[in-house]
Amino acid sequence: MTGFRVVRVSSPAGELLEPDWLPRAESVHRQLRPDLEADYPAQMRRILAGGGEMAVVADGNVVRCVTVFRSFANTHLGLRFYVDDLVTDEAARSTGAGATMLRWLEAEARARGCGSIDLESGVQRAGAHRFYFREGFSIPSYSFRKPIR
Repeated sequence: MTGFRVVRVSSPAGELLEPDWLPRAESVHRQLRPDLEADYPAQMRRILAGGGEMAVVADGNVVRCVTVFRSFANTHLGLRFYVDDLVTDEAARSTGAGATMLRWLEAEARARGCGSIDLESGVQRAGAHRFYFREGFSIPSYSFRKPIR
């Protein structure tokens, strides 16, 4: 395992704490979300201003894993810790980068008083599902969507 460290890119208040990491995260983030806007920094600033937070796993100055997450209260779970995005660079999979990020997210959720971490993963992402199951995640419900264009 290499010298991974987690860098908190933004604060819970949406402030960019480490703005230099935002452009470094883009290529890894696009591996999961290729349809992100061309002006990635502007889109991410809007997401962070709207309650999202961002962190990366770094190996030196290289981003190996990106997460976007948030915590909020709802009627179902009370205080909820939700991961919008979690992606490990394809070149860094099975190196411990994703597990490093999950440990960090678990500690963050625990510190906020949340009882679980929730995320959604596309049905086509079988490799990611194996990772989540191995890391102790389960499938407690279905996620439904109806386009309203």
